[in-house]
Amino acid sequence: MSSLSTKYNKAIPRYTSYPTVPHWKLKSPNMDEWLKEVKSVYFSQQEKSLSIYIHLPFCESLCTYCGCNKRITKNHSVEEQYIESLLLEWKTYINAIEEKPVIRNLHLGGGTPTFFSSKNLHRLLASILGTSEIHPQKAFSFEGHPNNTTYEQLKTLADLGFDRVSYGVQDFNLKVQKAIHRIQPIENVRKSTQWARELGFDSVNYDLIYGLPFQTLENIEENIEKVKEFKPERIALYSYAHVPWKSKAQRGYGDEDLPKPEEKLAMYLRAKAMLNEMGYINIGMDHYALPEDELTIAKEDGYLNRNFMGYTTDQNQMMIGLGCSAISCTGTAFVQNEKVVERYQTAVLKNELPLIIGHYLTNEEKTSARLINQLICNGKADFSINNFSMELWEDAKLELEEMQNDGLLEVDDYFLKVTEKGMLFVRNVCSLFDPKLKQRSDKPQFSQSI
Repeated sequence: MSSLSTKYNKAIPRYTSYPTVPHWKLKSPNMDEWLKEVKSVYFSQQEKSLSIYIHLPFCESLCTYCGCNKRITKNHSVEEQYIESLLLEWKTYINAIEEKPVIRNLHLGGGTPTFFSSKNLHRLLASILGTSEIHPQKAFSFEGHPNNTTYEQLKTLADLGFDRVSYGVQDFNLKVQKAIHRIQPIENVRKSTQWARELGFDSVNYDLIYGLPFQTLENIEENIEKVKEFKPERIALYSYAHVPWKSKAQRGYGDEDLPKPEEKLAMYLRAKAMLNEMGYINIGMDHYALPEDELTIAKEDGYLNRNFMGYTTDQNQMMIGLGCSAISCTGTAFVQNEKVVERYQTAVLKNELPLIIGHYLTNEEKTSARLINQLICNGKADFSINNFSMELWEDAKLELEEMQNDGLLEVDDYFLKVTEKGMLFVRNVCSLFDPKLKQRSDKPQFSQSI
């Protein structure tokens, strides 16, 4: 496997969207045109429903591994104005749809959502939910920091219908924690997990990262052993993305402090083996779940889907992103909000959507998007029955055969299936059907695939 890690360790997108953000063409999208698109797609869906992602960017301290859009502050007075802006932005969408929208998925991301007080979380969410209908199969989730998630916050969210939480654990080793500036005692993880279960949360996810500075194979084994005590329903096992050109905080350590690609691969394989022994099933890129989990069932039955919030059983692509840097999508178009908190708030106070970039997909891009989604969700694609472009297949034919020889794929008669070994390299497989990746750029854009 070490030779494969060298061969396939390339700078490749994570494909949370297609086209990926660096290839979006529309600068300063027109607000009226976007709202017209949202309304049109919402009412044309087989089932009228949407997902909401709310970006809460504030953190009290900086975790240096993090590449997310965040604002570091201990000043909690910022909560009030930010919530006002979120509610004004939501009102703009409500007015455009012209009826109470049906919310199926609701996710709080960040930043640190638990930066916000229980009172302010209730104010924000009760206002949004009070102007909406709730889907009978709803899934409400949030990202929590074990160090500052309180029982009161969990109870507030549970009372509002939240039933899923994802805790950022990353690593239990103190040396690694110091390097990434996230000191997090195991007791805090234990306590926040127990509280969530006491309050009726039926799904707890842990985010773990491999490839962090000073991390070793022994660290990984210890992490998984500690996870065994808590047995979360889901685990996201992420590869550390070293992108110092994008995240200045990552410049505090260099390549010499990071595991080499072959060491990083060994970490992943050991963690995967241990998780499998514990009963977890690999449902897709980075993600594991217990056999009875709905995502596992969706994977087995072939209807697993993926959007900016992660893997889901919801087939609709309609997602409204609220807050600075939040991304919205309709399945045929994307837009992203202003990334700077103050600029975002100023625009919303003027009754404007703070859109800074967007993209309307061509028919060819829709084909690639659907194909890449199938590969990442189901690990297979049949060109003979899915109306995929045969040109894409022919362009990738030689590389597909090479991947098959390396044991990453099974290829036959315009059908390809990613092997268990190949799932580690699924980003590489997807890249074969990404014509835009061949466009040169003068600056780095993506993290390494391993």
